[in-house]
Amino acid sequence: MNSMESEPMTSTARSRALAALAVALAGGVAALSALSAEALAQSKDAGKRIVCWKDKNGKVIGCGDKVPLEYQDSATREMDRSGVTRKTTESAEDAAKRRAQEQEAARLKAEEDKRLAEQRRQDTALLNTYTSVKEIDQKRDRDLQQADIQLGQMKTSLKNTTDRYSEVKARFDAAAKDKKGASAVLKDELSKAAADRQRAEQNVAAKEKEKEAISQRYAEQKKRYMELRGEAPAAGAAPGAPSGAAATAARSAEKAK
Repeated sequence: MNSMESEPMTSTARSRALAALAVALAGGVAALSALSAEALAQSKDAGKRIVCWKDKNGKVIGCGDKVPLEYQDSATREMDRSGVTRKTTESAEDAAKRRAQEQEAARLKAEEDKRLAEQRRQDTALLNTYTSVKEIDQKRDRDLQQADIQLGQMKTSLKNTTDRYSEVKARFDAAAKDKKGASAVLKDELSKAAADRQRAEQNVAAKEKEKEAISQRYAEQKKRYMELRGEAPAAGAAPGAPSGAAATAARSAEKAK
């Protein structure tokens, strides 16, 4: 080893070495000039690492033997004296984003696995419950008939509560015209009649929605059953429409209201 190689590296030589590293990062190892290569070779720390750190935009802002404390969370690139990259690290911010993305992907996968498992369970139950599409239609019709009976009763109750409210309201209006006005008892009676009518209206609306849900549920079951059995829907048939018997029963219930 000659005397030049054994002497400590001057500040000028070190600056030239770091400048060469910046050139390597910007344009690749092939862009190193003879001068920069010489400066790197003169470093007494040539056997140690040379690391460069970046800002949040990924731009190299400095190089040295170690990363300054204020840039400990930045992305880094570690090279040997020839400018060959030996190691890279991501910034703390990028690492946090990556972990969040991995966790979200894992969560979505778990949800999808759960959905598929539930779908398999439902498919098995569907095939074990029915032996034909006709049985699905029959079950739907029975449920709709029962719902129609209940709906008819609720509408009767609504008519009674409406009549009751109208009767109490008429007495209340008549009493209000009197000098004494409506009594407290009559006011309470009117309030109760109004609440009963409102509750009856809500019950009717809820039952009608229930009927729609029944039709929709069986339509979906029927469609899925046919998919699992490889069957095609009958031409012109509406998947959720009740059969002739159910439709007749529904019309009869409507006339009886």
